[in-house]
Amino acid sequence: MPLTEPYDDHLPEEGSSAAVPEGGGDPGAGAPETETGPPETETGPPGTETGPPGAGSAEAEAGPSEPEPSLPEPVRQRIVALTAAVLPGLPGDEVPVPLRRVAKFAPNRRARLGGSAIAAQLTADPLFRQRVTARVLADAGDLGAAVVDGTAPAAADPVEVAALAYLVRPRGWRELIDASGAVVRAEADSAVVAELVREAEQRATRAEHDRAVARVEAEKLRDELARVREELGQLREDNRQLQRSLRETQARERRANDLLATERGRATRAAADSDAELRRARARLAEAEAAAGVAKASAKEARSVDDARLWLLLETIGQAAVGLRRELALDPVDKLPADFVADAFTDAPATAQAGPAARARDTDDPARLDQLLALPRAHLVVDGYNVTKRGFGEMSLEQQRKRLITGLGGIAAQTGDEVTVVFDGAERMHGLPPTPRGVRVLFSRKGETADELIRRLVRAEPPGRPVVVISSDREVADGVRRHGAYPLGADSLLRRLSRS
Repeated sequence: MPLTEPYDDHLPEEGSSAAVPEGGGDPGAGAPETETGPPETETGPPGTETGPPGAGSAEAEAGPSEPEPSLPEPVRQRIVALTAAVLPGLPGDEVPVPLRRVAKFAPNRRARLGGSAIAAQLTADPLFRQRVTARVLADAGDLGAAVVDGTAPAAADPVEVAALAYLVRPRGWRELIDASGAVVRAEADSAVVAELVREAEQRATRAEHDRAVARVEAEKLRDELARVREELGQLREDNRQLQRSLRETQARERRANDLLATERGRATRAAADSDAELRRARARLAEAEAAAGVAKASAKEARSVDDARLWLLLETIGQAAVGLRRELALDPVDKLPADFVADAFTDAPATAQAGPAARARDTDDPARLDQLLALPRAHLVVDGYNVTKRGFGEMSLEQQRKRLITGLGGIAAQTGDEVTVVFDGAERMHGLPPTPRGVRVLFSRKGETADELIRRLVRAEPPGRPVVVISSDREVADGVRRHGAYPLGADSLLRRLSRS
């Protein structure tokens, strides 16, 4: 390639006053005579400003208009390296202005960073090239002398010979450069061929390795194939066994289905027999219920006759008592035992009268309350707040009392029995509703509770009269039971009131 290459913008262009002397013509011929003089006549030691022997004649033969030869890249790099090596040894006024800054670079950076400027200056400034050549020949020794004579030793490096020939430019220097370029190109081609051969050998080695790996993989695949075939055979044998088991299972299933159908038939017949037996049992039950109804009607009729007889007996006894009272001139009875307790229960406690404890019972059955209230001249005693707080405790006390007294009035009207309700209180409450007919409302006085008042009411009753006490307080129930009363829970009365 040409030696001249583009260089950076900070270096001066070719053809400037630093490279071409005034007056034009050959750059080497127009140099000042005070520095060099005619190269053919003056000679001097290496390193002076005069050119090397034979250089001027070669340039004279080449002529100023002949173009620079194309240099191989190794040759160009070697020329730049030789110039960069001797550049610091030149005096400051002999170094071209564009290269003065490059001359200050470090040796390893001088050729790399200033190569373009050095190549351009060698092409444009023959005087600078002669000065560099003198320095290079002084270092080249016998090889430099051989190149000056126009010969190249056979054992010399062709790149070094071409670089010296370009700088010295003896007769036939272009042929030396061409010959060296051919050798360099041949070496490059040989290097390329060697690289291709090395790559081919590497590919062959890799191919051989790949073949070995492939053989190993093939062996593995053959082993795997043999194992798979063995497993396939085992699977086929297992499949045959499973098919035999499936056929046996299907046969057992068919037999089980046949047995199931048989059992279903038997179960159907048994169900039909059971249904027939059930219908017969229902018929017998209907007959028994009809017979029970007839017996119940007969018992009811007999009980009605007994009730009629009992009523007739009581009526006869009552009329006899009225006649006896009239005959004995006794005062009429206008007060009941509970009225006496209501008037004087704060006086000295009355003496408890022993009664038959056998008549006391303990039950919460609401039907039991109806049975007891159906007894002649029964007396119903109610623990007021014990019932109201259990049944409708969300109301106020006034509303609780009103609701309970109203409900007891209905019971008194339905049964005709004597009803007494007892509340705790130091004195009679104000704002009570009107007391219904047949209902007596009592409040305990100071120093006595409603429980004690209830027991006093029970003790005041004559033996034999049915007294029913409504209270869920166990202490009250035990106390009245000892005096022959019938204690019932508050729930029995609440259910009875809910039906009213």
